[in-house]
Amino acid sequence: MPRLLRTVGRTAVIAGTASAVSGRVQRRQAEKYAGRDAQIYAEREQAYAQQAAPPQAAPAPPPAAAGGDDMITKLKELGELHAQGILTDEEFAAQKAKILG
Repeated sequence: MPRLLRTVGRTAVIAGTASAVSGRVQRRQAEKYAGRDAQIYAEREQAYAQQAAPPQAAPAPPPAAAGGDDMITKLKELGELHAQGILTDEEFAAQKAKILG
């Protein structure tokens, strides 16, 4: 029986030592790689922030040609407002003169 107790005791000591060593190794590795993991996380966050940032303002579209199309559109709109009764004859005439120059 003493031999059995000695074997059980030895097994417990070996298992306890192995557990302690394993835990210590695991903590050391966690500490070692924590800095690296934090750096990788920061780089990923920065890359994500750059992708999520709104793009720079697009250049303004070229100004519309001040040709006949624009003038015709404005005259049509004026005519519609006059036909609906929103503009009086005098107001219509004044705006028309402005557009035609």
